[in-house]
Amino acid sequence: MEKIITAVFKVESEGYQALTELKNAPVAGNFFVSQAVLVKKENGRIMVLDSFDTGYETADDTAMGGLIGATIGILGGPLGILLGGSLGALAGSTFDTGDALDNATILERMTEVFVDGEVALMALEQETEEGAAKNYLSKFNASVVEEDAAEVAEEVRHAAEVQKAMEKEARKQLRAEKKEDRKLAIAEHREKIKADFAERKEKRAEKKAAKEAAKEAKA
Repeated sequence: MEKIITAVFKVESEGYQALTELKNAPVAGNFFVSQAVLVKKENGRIMVLDSFDTGYETADDTAMGGLIGATIGILGGPLGILLGGSLGALAGSTFDTGDALDNATILERMTEVFVDGEVALMALEQETEEGAAKNYLSKFNASVVEEDAAEVAEEVRHAAEVQKAMEKEARKQLRAEKKEDRKLAIAEHREKIKADFAERKEKRAEKKAAKEAAKEAKA
């Protein structure tokens, strides 16, 4: 079965060690890692630290190669930020956290896995023995979560469409607001310019009247 496995490490160096081991030997007796990425969440943002993709060397798994990158893109993007707080809200509306997890989407569960300040390894792997990759990572001080790769792929595809629609609507609203703001600003500029002309005319008239009064006084 093909899975996306995510391991969150308490010790950052162990995350690098795990990635290096998988990079040097992606094919084990009972599982094969196609692609892996090491990330760190800091101040709510997901940063890529290191990665590898066997497709760059073998060119035989390009269909799978983009899945990890696309998943990280969604989790680290605006939709991922919105999803980050949704599970807590969902938990508050149900009986317990277990109910919330059952009702949550895969991406919502994934956002909960990434902990601020900690390093996580996400890998696309195929295994012939259930839990093989998870067992391999058990030697590290890490919490490991597995998801069906096909289900993740479909959810990421749908999420990308939703995010694109959100961005399109946001641009539409921003442009509409910008146009309204410009109309208001133009009206304010017009009134200011008119007031400036009126003030200048008034001062000019006052000076002219003062000059004429001075002439009459001399006469």
